[in-house]
Amino acid sequence: MEKGYNYQYPHPAVTTDAVVFGFDGKQLHLLLIERGIEPFKGCWALPGGFVRIDETIEECAMRELKEETGVENVYLEQFHVFSDVNRDPRERVITIAFFAMVRKSDYHLIAKDDAVRASWFSLDEYPPLAFDHYEIIKQAREHLKEVIRIRPIAFKLLDEKFSMSELQRLYEIINEKTYDRRNFARKMSSTEMLLDEGLSSLPTHNRFANLYSFNEVSYLENKKMKKKKSNPFDL
Repeated sequence: MEKGYNYQYPHPAVTTDAVVFGFDGKQLHLLLIERGIEPFKGCWALPGGFVRIDETIEECAMRELKEETGVENVYLEQFHVFSDVNRDPRERVITIAFFAMVRKSDYHLIAKDDAVRASWFSLDEYPPLAFDHYEIIKQAREHLKEVIRIRPIAFKLLDEKFSMSELQRLYEIINEKTYDRRNFARKMSSTEMLLDEGLSSLPTHNRFANLYSFNEVSYLENKKMKKKKSNPFDL
């Protein structure tokens, strides 16, 4: 197939990087891989790689995430483009960054391709990173704060059934602030976004916590009707 154009200008390479968040009920974690090739061989980095000539940006992000960590079938969303001229020592590389939120228990990590290892790290305690991945993570956290105010993405990190304390803990970590327990529970309970699932079968601190699930049907109905009252996400 003949090309209609043949530009003489230098072409930058394009990569994708995925910031994948996971939650264990107490801490928010970050999925990283140990690089098996230069540059930065042996350093930890975000899952990602070069876009192939016959795939889209989204296809590349999903392929690289699966190849390097074993994580697949997750919702990836673009949040920023990083284009500093010297961000990659190999050549001129522009990266499109994605973020995802998953339940850690849903995945068994398997490092393949260019990755030696894949592991979860606490969002507040992770090793030195390759390239400009610290800046990518920093901006992903800020983006997460904005998105969590208007969309129910936090529930992607929780088990299907969760306690109010787990939900509050998650909001506190993401927003980096502390909420009054009773006020938080009252605001959440006053909306139509939570379904009461009864008591947990396992006690915590000698008490059986009440469990909830996300009422997606109610959320979609409210969104369709453009209801603005009692928004549970803007705390």
